Amino acid sequence: MITETAPAASVRTHNLSIYVANRPGALARIAQTFSRRGFNIESLVVSPGKTAELSRMTITVKGEEAGLEQVIQQCSKLVDVVACREHDDAEVVSRELALVKIRVEAPRRAEVLQIAEYFRAKTVDMAEQAMVLEITGTPDKIDAMIALLRKFGIEELIRTGKVIVARGDRET
Repeated sequence: MITETAPAASVRTHNLSIYVANRPGALARIAQTFSRRGFNIESLVVSPGKTAELSRMTITVKGEEAGLEQVIQQCSKLVDVVACREHDDAEVVSRELALVKIRVEAPRRAEVLQIAEYFRAKTVDMAEQAMVLEITGTPDKIDAMIALLRKFGIEELIRTGKVIVARGDRET
């Protein structure tokens, strides 16, 4: 007996921008829409929108394309949602910020500073046995720097979510 297996669905990262009215509960309703469809929000940034009445959410999720279309349609139907749109990586500029506190004593500090310089990170605090670096860039760039810094002992790591803006004349 031969059985056919369905082709594996492509799971990839999706970037969404959602403009919402500044009302209590809007974020909870949007997050619930993703949760009901089995999407885990990997990154969420909420910031002021074009006007004081609007906020902009940038949401990054991993999942299948078909399920995401349903989420976008359902989000678009929510009362507080003004616009909901997915963005392809090629059409946006994306950045993330990380603050990394490293336990490092004076003899090894030069090595950490070389790594920071290579990744164009800034030293924002320095004490006798610790320092804090700030790095801005793509998630891959931040992941690469963090991997190199792990050997020094990362005390704290704080990352913002991904923020995106459309390239050129496109609307985000």
